[in-house]
Amino acid sequence: MPRTIFAVGDIKQSIFSFQHADPEEFRRMRDYFARRVTDSGAIWRSVELDVSFRSTDVLLNAVDLVFAQDSASRGVVEPGMTLRHFAQRQGDAGLVEVWPAVAPRDREDEEAWSVPVERRPGDDPKGRLARLLAHRIGGWIGRETLEARGRKVRAGDIMVLVRTRTGFFEALVRSLKDLGVPVSGVDRMVLTDQIAVMDLVALGRFLLLPDDDLTLATVLKGPLVGFGDDELFELAWDRGDQTVWQRLNAMADSGSRYRAARDWLADLLAAVDFTPPYELYARILNDPAPAGGNGRQCMLARLGLDADDPVDEFLGLAFSYERGHAGSLEGFLHWAEAGEVMVKRDLEQAGRDEVRVMTVHGAKGLQAPIVVLPDTMSKPRNNTAILWDGDLPLWPPGAAYRDTTCEALIQAAGVRADEEYRRLLYVAMTRAEDRLYVCGVEGRSAPPDDCWYSLVRRGLSGAAEDVTFDFRQPAGAGLTGAGLRLASPQRADPVPDRAATGVAPGPIGPEGWMLRPAAPEVPPPKPLAPSRDADAEPPVVSPAGADNSRRFRRGIIIHRLLEVLPDLPFAARRAAAEQYLARPAHGLDGGTQARIAAEVMAVLGDAAFGAIFGPGSRAEVPITGLIRYPDGPVVISGQIDRLLVTRDLAMIVDFKSNRPPPETMADVADIYWRQMGEYRDIIAQLYPGRRVRCALLWTDGPRLMELAGSRLDRGLPRP
Repeated sequence: MPRTIFAVGDIKQSIFSFQHADPEEFRRMRDYFARRVTDSGAIWRSVELDVSFRSTDVLLNAVDLVFAQDSASRGVVEPGMTLRHFAQRQGDAGLVEVWPAVAPRDREDEEAWSVPVERRPGDDPKGRLARLLAHRIGGWIGRETLEARGRKVRAGDIMVLVRTRTGFFEALVRSLKDLGVPVSGVDRMVLTDQIAVMDLVALGRFLLLPDDDLTLATVLKGPLVGFGDDELFELAWDRGDQTVWQRLNAMADSGSRYRAARDWLADLLAAVDFTPPYELYARILNDPAPAGGNGRQCMLARLGLDADDPVDEFLGLAFSYERGHAGSLEGFLHWAEAGEVMVKRDLEQAGRDEVRVMTVHGAKGLQAPIVVLPDTMSKPRNNTAILWDGDLPLWPPGAAYRDTTCEALIQAAGVRADEEYRRLLYVAMTRAEDRLYVCGVEGRSAPPDDCWYSLVRRGLSGAAEDVTFDFRQPAGAGLTGAGLRLASPQRADPVPDRAATGVAPGPIGPEGWMLRPAAPEVPPPKPLAPSRDADAEPPVVSPAGADNSRRFRRGIIIHRLLEVLPDLPFAARRAAAEQYLARPAHGLDGGTQARIAAEVMAVLGDAAFGAIFGPGSRAEVPITGLIRYPDGPVVISGQIDRLLVTRDLAMIVDFKSNRPPPETMADVADIYWRQMGEYRDIIAQLYPGRRVRCALLWTDGPRLMELAGSRLDRGLPRP
């Protein structure tokens, strides 16, 4: 059989240089294997990845137009080749729009030496774009139609991709939440950098050290207590040698606010030494706080809905900490702060109908019917500190120390960064299935000539329609100006997707089931061990009786030998048994050792039951199952001493030690019949169609006894 090579790679989508991904290495290995294959006389076939099953033809046409430019193709398209995509979704409607860029507003000139007594809001172009996008997205959901799918736009259809996590990232999430648009939140956050988490950590630090005045002042000013500047000043000013906590206790009778804060903190101080971190913070967030409402409501009222995700993640972190550490508040806070936990959230979870705001790197491999690219007018800076000349690292401390070698390396690094910047644009544009919106924010200086916005706008000029956009809402963040639109109508029949089978989005608010108490949960039946029952077991032979301690040890030894010897080759079993029996700890004389070894080997070599100890058999098999008795189901949990399952047969053997073995099946205790019957019924459910045989091995002998007949059919009802 000739050897073949199958490799998949797309240089156009290589965007992880920080993880040492190198397109040149892919090219080198591709050329190496191509040369080796052709030199051997075999066929080398290179298949271009130019058919898209994701995007409509108008979106792919836009991608081809953009990367047909020399300024955009370098690093994306192979030299001497032309980028051309073919859409599998022929006839589906598509739309690409380039909106006018949001420009900074002119600053108002102030009179010289004017007194700064009037508060004037500063201009925030990124904040204006965030509010505009949130308003536009809210207008799409439930109102506009995705023609190719024959349904209205849903929140989960929209994905906003940014190049880096800047202030715009959080501003957009905040604006969407303010408008009530379902949004999945940020995909990554350093938990201890979140304001809500800082407040919770500060409260924990106070509970550990009440004499820390600054930390207590932070807690009192925070959203859980809600003191104003005047209240805090009155509390802290002219207090002499008193700590702030002592002063708060002294002033508790002078006002209800002080008393409520003192009582709340005192209750937490009384509980902190006895309450694990998760339980403590769950209590803080769920119980009433001095600021009014429970702790979570106070934090959301002060910090906004943005605080909800960090608070939940912080609680989850406390729960995770307790699973592997002692429940110490000091240990948890140190662990959380020292670790600088980066929370990565999976925004591609099934059933979540929410707008996703992600980086392009995080969206690699994902897709969405509607994609928005707002972060398009900036470029990454080349801040390479250490330069690599082959395996030799170079570190120029400043520009004055750069020689020609360093300058060449810096220039090469800049070229590679620019090429990956353009590949990142390719990945971002090809995430869209039906619609693509491109917008951006201008700075005080002109944007780079090769930024994403410029590349897209130049590439579509001439092919796209010139459009004047007039977004009058929201107030203060409207946008008017010239842009581009490239669109195609729906020519094929709409194809409903799986999302169309869901419930149409309705008004945001509590649903009926949220306000109803949960139904009482029916407890599952308590598992019962077949060998333990209310029926009395046969009396055991007392180890204190005449010669009975020897019989007691003898049964345990035989049980152990029958468990481990079957795992050894047949020829090695007797020697292993004799070596085990000769251990001084067992206290067996030579004659007893020989008799036990002979009896055990006789059982293992028995023609009728030898297979149960042969290859494929298993020892100490845990088993759990449900058996339905006339008066209700019973969960059975036990452990089979020996089990063998073949194509046609299942054999069960249970060892019985330290009991005078009965001579016939009629003398076997009822509890053993029930035990083996329940084992048989569970094994029959696991292996339907196989005949099940049951046997007891009496180690006081030892002797095997097969059980059969109607008594296995649970003749005695379980109470």
